[in-house]
Amino acid sequence: MSGHSKWATTKHQKAAKDAKRSKNFAKLIKNIEVAARTGGGDINGNPTLYDAVQRAKKESVPKDNIDRALKRGSGEDSSGVEYTSITYEGYGPNGIAIMIECLTENRNRAASEVRVAVTRNGGNMADIGSVSYLFNRKGVVVVPKGDLTEDDLLLTVLDAGAEEITDQGETFEIISDAGDMMAVRTALIDAGIEYDSVDLTFLPTLQVPVDVEVARKFLKLLDAIEDLDDVQNVYTNVDISDEVGAQLEEDD
Repeated sequence: MSGHSKWATTKHQKAAKDAKRSKNFAKLIKNIEVAARTGGGDINGNPTLYDAVQRAKKESVPKDNIDRALKRGSGEDSSGVEYTSITYEGYGPNGIAIMIECLTENRNRAASEVRVAVTRNGGNMADIGSVSYLFNRKGVVVVPKGDLTEDDLLLTVLDAGAEEITDQGETFEIISDAGDMMAVRTALIDAGIEYDSVDLTFLPTLQVPVDVEVARKFLKLLDAIEDLDDVQNVYTNVDISDEVGAQLEEDD
């Protein structure tokens, strides 16, 4: 899940990663295949592919799996499939806006599975455009703090188009217009600053705060959506406060 609720983007993601490691591997492999197919199989000449491979390595995806994905995406291995990117929109409890990005080789299956997961867990599907206007498309680069200060980082990336730097505890998030994301990445590389990830994302323009009861219902819905094989990313405008997050941790 993506958003700027610190509890929601750390606690929940860590739990999901631990519980669904193999599913996460499959998503990372898909990203490599698609990046290689759209931008070519040369890692050094395709920044999106390079970042997809680096992320897979950081998540301990086996090298053989990465190599096979590169071959399928670049056409060296004819067994690769053609993935289509689809975004679905919907609402969760309390009017929480949800955008669901899928990569699938079967549009009908993806649509059916997303609809079932949403409607059976207290949500509703929405028409295209009903939810997306509540989000802005942005680039987000995650940088480990190390010895960096926010001011040092800002000086490095400001001229590249960075709009904001947020403190996420152990990391900084550099937010930019989607079109400036790769320039920010390049500025970091030129300055010798390591980064954890580079992603296009949807950030909400207005967040919906929830109490613990609504948060429980929402996380159940979120788990059902993220458990689907075709789902790559889920974006929401939920705001789970640290106080509500602490109550949720007592449930575990």
